[in-house]
Formats: sequence, structure tokens, C-alpha cells
Amino acid sequence: MTLEAKINQLEQIVSQVLESETSFFCVNIKIKPTDNIKIFLDGDNGLPIEKCVYFNRSIKKLIEENGLYPEGEFSLEVSSPGLDEPLKLFRQYQKNTGRDVEVLLTDGSIKEGKMIAVAEADIILEHTEGKGKKANTQQLVIPFNNIKSTTVQIKF
Repeated sequence: MTLEAKINQLEQIVSQVLESETSFFCVNIKIKPTDNIKIFLDGDNGLPIEKCVYFNRSIKKLIEENGLYPEGEFSLEVSSPGLDEPLKLFRQYQKNTGRDVEVLLTDGSIKEGKMIAVAEADIILEHTEGKGKKANTQQLVIPFNNIKSTTVQIKF
């Protein structure tokens, strides 16, 4: 079975597990050559560790029942994408509205600011240029097709 076919089967298994858990969604699935399966899930209100454990057990059971790895030679990790991972899905953009982000545009330029709105075709970024009395806050509309990647910025 090809890698693509395995990922497709895993996507179906994950969809099946998430069917009754509508506030959670799959972001990405990766399979390493050692048959280490990494499934990245997220939730509209975050992904608690208890849910990771629950989803891991449910997905593992379905992988075994469907005979995806007949010899049982695989490992499975279920987690949320790391904070350093760029946003991939529209739902992730919605979930992170109000947070500071760094947006890499397709022309190579970078815009930073607070993502104050997410629409079907674009995001609105509020960013401030200058400091003190010369500070100028602007709203910038960035179409999704101009975005190469968006990463949430953690401020301490």
C-alpha cells in the first residue's frame, strides 16, 4: 500500500473518530519511514491532554481493526500542532482571532500585528508603526491568496 493510500485511510479513520466530537478537527497527518504515525489535531477551544489520550486509543483501535498494519508494527502519536507550526486551516485562523501573528506574504515581505478578523477570503491585521506619540495604528486587509504562512506569536 502506498504512503498516500495509508494517509487517505488514516484521514477516514480520524474523521470517523471525530464525527461525534465536532469541536475538534484534524490539521495534518504524517507517516515517517519507520511507520511512526503523527496525527495533529486541534480544537476550537484547544486540545486537552485527556482528549489526546482518548483520540490516540480510539484511532489505534480502528487502525488495528482495519488491518492497516497487519504485523502491528507502527507507533502512533496524537498531539496538537506546536506553537511554532504555521496555521493551515481556516478554523485555526478563526480560533486565533485576537492573537498576535506574523504573516509571511507570497512576495517575501512580513507583516506583524493582531489578527482582529477572519473572513472567507482574507484576514484583517491591526499593526502599529512607530513608537510613542508617532505611533500609527493601521488595519491591513490581507487576502488568503497573498499569504504564504501565518504563525501565532507568543509574547511574554
